[in-house]
Amino acid sequence: MKNWLTDAVVYEIYPQSFYDTNGDGIGDLQGIIRKLDYIKDLGFTAIWMNPINASSFRDAGYDVTDFYSVAPRYGTNDDYKELCDEAHKRGLKVIFDLVCGHTSVDHPWFIESAKAEKNEYSNRYIWVDGTFEEGPGMAALGDRDAKVILNFFWSQPALNYGYANPNPGHPWELPVDHPDCVAMRRELLKIIDFWIDLGTDAFRVDMAAHLIKNDFTKEKTSELWHEVRRHIEERNPEVLMIAEWAFPEEAIRCGFHLDFLLHSGPTAYRSLFRYERGRNTTSDFVGHSYFSREGKGNINEYLDRYLFDLENTRGKGYIGMITGNHDMQRLAYLRDPEETKAALTFLFTMPGVPFVYYGDEIGMDYIKGLPSKEGGYIRTGARTPMQWNHEKNHGFSTSDAPYLPTDEREGAPTVEDQLNDPDSLLNFVKKLIRLHRSIPAFYPDGEFKILLPSYPFVFEREAEGKKYLVAINPSDQVRYFDAPARKEVLLDQNVSFEGDRLVLGPVSFIVFEEK
Repeated sequence: MKNWLTDAVVYEIYPQSFYDTNGDGIGDLQGIIRKLDYIKDLGFTAIWMNPINASSFRDAGYDVTDFYSVAPRYGTNDDYKELCDEAHKRGLKVIFDLVCGHTSVDHPWFIESAKAEKNEYSNRYIWVDGTFEEGPGMAALGDRDAKVILNFFWSQPALNYGYANPNPGHPWELPVDHPDCVAMRRELLKIIDFWIDLGTDAFRVDMAAHLIKNDFTKEKTSELWHEVRRHIEERNPEVLMIAEWAFPEEAIRCGFHLDFLLHSGPTAYRSLFRYERGRNTTSDFVGHSYFSREGKGNINEYLDRYLFDLENTRGKGYIGMITGNHDMQRLAYLRDPEETKAALTFLFTMPGVPFVYYGDEIGMDYIKGLPSKEGGYIRTGARTPMQWNHEKNHGFSTSDAPYLPTDEREGAPTVEDQLNDPDSLLNFVKKLIRLHRSIPAFYPDGEFKILLPSYPFVFEREAEGKKYLVAINPSDQVRYFDAPARKEVLLDQNVSFEGDRLVLGPVSFIVFEEK
């Protein structure tokens, strides 16, 4: 399977934190338009924006109040069309964040649905009979003698796509072919059509695995997404579907073109970058990250899941390789630039589509202890404004009170400082993007062979008769590997040779073409 994701490198933008053009302290669509040349010059081929729909912003835009309009703080629908047009002029694709599993409690549909009198929206959400019914994930909201099922926060009632296996004792569990559930599916297709008409190239679907309830085998969920995919392909086969699912094999089997291994899924992704030592909690985040100087991680914890997904998605879809996103601590958190470069080398050379969270290209840090903003809570520290330069608010906004502060600590990275520094993280990312896109062996479909699953992690990529070796040592100890003969070194850090023997110093990596 080949499509425009095959050689893509995607830039994720948290719109309220990217660039503010009107001085209100919040990033906007015109700000993204003004920075498209920056994104293009780095080599990115697509942008993914977190939700831009009208919203109550109790959960940063993931609580939609109108599926057919841009939030006024970001601009207008015309601004979105202009953004798509300007992106396309530069050869960039635009990925729309589609929140279709729930709405805000302030959405007109929910206001009608919460009324005691029956109306056309009464079953648009899932209402459990009885206000005093006990159970997790539900709340008494509105005038009905019922509780509504929630998808995340109390302010995000779940839309009703039906139950795969309705319980006869629960009359509110409607089957997926109930007319009201079918009406919701039709509405979803209308929403998709609306944004395709404005220029959207792909949809990243929030909580894609959870629209249909009690679907343990995902059979009904698969039917839903294959129906959506057929509909989109009839409209425009170039428009793709990206899942927030965290199980790529399952998501791609259910009709998506790409999915991610996420922190919210198996421990695989967490084991690479986001385990923490000595944390006083029973969380799965406790442990030893593979990408850590201490050298106590286990790459096989990641590979066990990743290789399963890779084998079962070959020729069908792709795995997204993310530096991070709006829901987790940043890649540079507790890492110096050398460590971050090693992690980035891994993400750009493994089989998959690289996704870079805005600011990760300059090593923006996670800021601990910030007050929660717009439902961010612990995630708020990864959502601070982009650091462009050393002007007011690091060039993000002229406002005296931006909605979040920038990193005012000494040495905070900026685009301005790194653009003309050949050794900067920014220029390293630019080099990685060029490497990834210019060599077919590094595309998701390139052959992949693991030579050593330890410290160092060594593997080969191959396509079109050319073979490349990648060796990465994130640890602080010197490691060795008897490598094949090299033709040309394409990328390296802290590596030397003793004949054909690789000497990988502390926090090192090398990428070379084999003879």
